[in-house]
Amino acid sequence: MSTLLVVGSANADHVLTFNELPQAGQTLISQQYRLELGGKGANQAVAAARLSNTGQNVCFISALGDDSNAATMRKNWTADGIDLIGCYEIANESTGTAVIFVNQQGENCIGVVPGANAYLSAQHLQQQQALFTQANFLLVQLETSLDSVHHALTLAKQHHCTTILNPAPAAKLSNDLLCLIDIITPNETEAFALTGIDVIDQQSAAKAAESLHRQGINIVIITLGSKGAYVSEKGQGRIIPAPTVSAIDTVAAGDTFNGALMVALDEGKTLNEAVKFANKASSLAVTRHGAQSSIPYRNELA
Repeated sequence: MSTLLVVGSANADHVLTFNELPQAGQTLISQQYRLELGGKGANQAVAAARLSNTGQNVCFISALGDDSNAATMRKNWTADGIDLIGCYEIANESTGTAVIFVNQQGENCIGVVPGANAYLSAQHLQQQQALFTQANFLLVQLETSLDSVHHALTLAKQHHCTTILNPAPAAKLSNDLLCLIDIITPNETEAFALTGIDVIDQQSAAKAAESLHRQGINIVIITLGSKGAYVSEKGQGRIIPAPTVSAIDTVAAGDTFNGALMVALDEGKTLNEAVKFANKASSLAVTRHGAQSSIPYRNELA
């Protein structure tokens, strides 16, 4: 059995829906409120678990608070078959929280309170070194400290594990961190933060990808929402289109894409095949409300 490792955040998502997203200084009445389980790390672990085959084991390393939200998360993740040996409880801290505004077009803006996520440390990761030894792939994001991200990537490289970074939320990253990445998956906003290049078409996506290649990253996948993804490997790039769907909520689309991508690559699919699989999974996710509640299962992609 192969091991897929996700290191990252877990949040309780407070979701408010509107006709249009509020502007600065504007107060609007929400049409609906709901509490969802989210966090980029947790979403990606759930996606990997639901989309994996029976020969893949998904492990999640995270830091949770000592509250009821954490208990609910553990129960749900266990039901999805995720190995939680690396999930730590931080005493006297709340589980991470996010407030998400969604409009009728499925667009969103998100504010995050890290809570226990901020306490995931290099020491926690070192204690789980056995998981890195066993893992084929590591998937990590930027909702925990950069120190934890750097340490996770370092451990993975030491144990010859393929590393995938979803650089979200957008941030400028050091060369020391970027050189540890095998595959990077920014969206347009995140690509701009990393390269200073505004991705608006295939030509600008190619320039952004080349900038990341020069920093030592072999595979660059720039997700383009409904347009699909620009995939560049050793300077050879192409757009792989996504299925056409009616999006109602894009909250976990990128997370579903990343979890699916890792699963498909671990199964031995080519890069093109893996991105097509990830596009299909994320396109289905955006037709549903919620974060983890929107993530599809493998049999739904048949």
